[in-house]
Amino acid sequence: MDRYSKNENMLSPEENRSLRKKKVAVVGCGGLGGHIIEQLARLGVGNITAIDGDVFEVTNLSRQLLSNVGNIGFPKALAAKKHIERVNPEINLVDVKEYITVENVDEILQGHDVICDALDSIGARKIVRKSADRLKIPMVFGAIAGWYGQVSTLFPGDKIFDNVYDTDENRGLEQELGNPSFAPALVASIEVAEILKILTQKGELLRNKLLVINTFNNDYQVIEF
Repeated sequence: MDRYSKNENMLSPEENRSLRKKKVAVVGCGGLGGHIIEQLARLGVGNITAIDGDVFEVTNLSRQLLSNVGNIGFPKALAAKKHIERVNPEINLVDVKEYITVENVDEILQGHDVICDALDSIGARKIVRKSADRLKIPMVFGAIAGWYGQVSTLFPGDKIFDNVYDTDENRGLEQELGNPSFAPALVASIEVAEILKILTQKGELLRNKLLVINTFNNDYQVIEF
């Protein structure tokens, strides 16, 4: 337990041990997903499913934790597995080298305690959200674009997601505003904090709330729905 001793001022030994049995699905292993996966592994969440059908390209080097000059063209999900083997070999990380689709989503996500969205496609995010509802699994979602980000926590039946994404547009604002290196790390950290609160059943969640982050003007707002 020495590995996790620094967590014990905020989590009890029992809570720390309970994380070893938890199972979290991270959909997307890019900018957000790489940071989320690493932080979950360092916390000691025992079972992580890393899902992504993409491979690294040069443009990922500016912000994606799992990318480096030596793994361009390498599958992102497999890179997550190799990375976590070095960070914390106690963690069981299953790499799923597939894109989420309507056909495979339920099979991939079933059995998890929490689903974490780290996607940059609104269409794929909607597929994951509908599956989380069907499977009755809590979901944490986050998005980034330029200086901005947002995070919310959804339980089955919650409607905030439909209010935020009431469009058929599939391209997120990051296509226009870009993504700097700091935005994924910041939003991912808040997503992981939400996941930890769900897993330990403590703290106040961003449920029926949307945290809107504006790092340009240092403006952080919680909008209630």
